[in-house]
Amino acid sequence: MGTELLAVEDARARTLALASPLPMEWARLDEALGRALAADLQAQRTLPPWDNSAMDGYAVRAADLTGPLPIRLTVGEIIHAGQTPRVELRPGTCARIMTGAPLPVGADAVVMQERTRQVPETEGPAAVEILEAVSSRNFVRPRGEDARQGELLLGKGTPLGIPELGLITGQGLFSVPVPRRPRVAILSTGDELCRGDEPSEGRIIDTNAPTLALAVARAGGVPTLLGIARDTLEEVSARLADARDFDLVLTSAGVSVGDKDFVKAALTQQGVAMDFWRVAIKPGKPLAVGRRGHTLYMGLPGNPTSSLVTFELFVRPVIRRLLGLTDVEPPRVAGRLEGELRKPTGLAHYVRTQATWREGELWVRPLASQTSGALRSASSASHLLHFPRQATSLAHGAHVELLPVSWTV
Repeated sequence: MGTELLAVEDARARTLALASPLPMEWARLDEALGRALAADLQAQRTLPPWDNSAMDGYAVRAADLTGPLPIRLTVGEIIHAGQTPRVELRPGTCARIMTGAPLPVGADAVVMQERTRQVPETEGPAAVEILEAVSSRNFVRPRGEDARQGELLLGKGTPLGIPELGLITGQGLFSVPVPRRPRVAILSTGDELCRGDEPSEGRIIDTNAPTLALAVARAGGVPTLLGIARDTLEEVSARLADARDFDLVLTSAGVSVGDKDFVKAALTQQGVAMDFWRVAIKPGKPLAVGRRGHTLYMGLPGNPTSSLVTFELFVRPVIRRLLGLTDVEPPRVAGRLEGELRKPTGLAHYVRTQATWREGELWVRPLASQTSGALRSASSASHLLHFPRQATSLAHGAHVELLPVSWTV
């Protein structure tokens, strides 16, 4: 493991190379959201099971509407959604039909209600005047438009969002094969830390572990807090020994070059093969990544905002990979900079910004505080602005790459 600073993209690629989708389980649909299918899923039924109307109007034979308009047709029946048609359409007839109702035998099109005129009852049997000609299949939702029994419904690796789970629900299924959720252990380190229920003079309440636990849960993982390890090699190593059965272990602090930064040494002592340490990024330069067996270890910086930023850039993509998703890179959008930014070369900066939509574009304003040690400097951020590694300035109005953060509501 070299000590050179890795580019963000290289560090993420090397981290993701250590992660693979977790073993399959059958999960209830309400538990499968955000995961990917672990196997192909075949359709169990044809949906819709019959041609049906896309509009309130009249089911017709398109061939009956070829003469001069308006054309008068006799109304044979009224069909509501949930009803089965009883009368076959014969030449010169139609059926009043509601959205979603099955088309009667003989019908091949629907004329929307607004393109018809009711014939008064005094003029004889129920009838309607059609005011426009339509082609076959007009306003008809075809049988099997959503799915056909026996065909592939969704392929392995398909991300399961709300529409996909709705499609599966329509098949009468109650569970799906997906990778199980990753079990994520979170360990804070530092003599200066204490729990919220035990504040003491000279110490501060640990916010990193609870904050990371919330981020893990939102990303789809199952977090477990391992507590706080004091700054000794023995205690950090012992706490890490308790985490061997997890899929992912996150540590907070102790990965820099201070006299009491023991995380890297403790990981090595526990048999973790370290892949890299330190990334050319601000905030979040001290980042250690390695693996032991099936468990991936990620040592995050101790500053609260640094740990959140590195979670966005490195940990969240890993959790998505473990959930079976293939598109795991952080999402990016284009924006414009309000104000100016300057920095030296050497590190890519990820600047916390607030975005507003103006004049058809997304404009972002850097937050006044960019300190890594205060959560307040992240609490108002909606996007991270990528200030490239070798760039030294960004002018007002510059086109910039933005990463929406997942920690907002």
